[in-house]
Amino acid sequence: MNIKIERINHMIMEEVSKILMLEVKDEDIKFVTVTDCDTSNDLSYCKVYVTVLEQEKKEETLKALNNASGFIRGELAKRIEIRHIPELKFIYDESVSYGEKIDKIIDEINEE
Repeated sequence: MNIKIERINHMIMEEVSKILMLEVKDEDIKFVTVTDCDTSNDLSYCKVYVTVLEQEKKEETLKALNNASGFIRGELAKRIEIRHIPELKFIYDESVSYGEKIDKIIDEINEE
């Protein structure tokens, strides 16, 4: 991945986090953490990886985020100076729950 794409990923991640925290009115989206972004080389698509505080509301939150992606993309256009703002696709980041599972297994092994 080139430096330009990495910089754009970082800017999108920061700004989407701020937008979700301050601008979005939907209560289902308030407690979302943006963990990573992956923008395509032609800047047409961006996968935004997120985790949620309440695991039981994961599906509802992802649906609400993908419905609000047009609004979030419009806010990004005001904040980031690039020619084309990529289309956003929100995806649940399984790596955090996987890491917790590994930690739990390690703790169980250490107890024995």
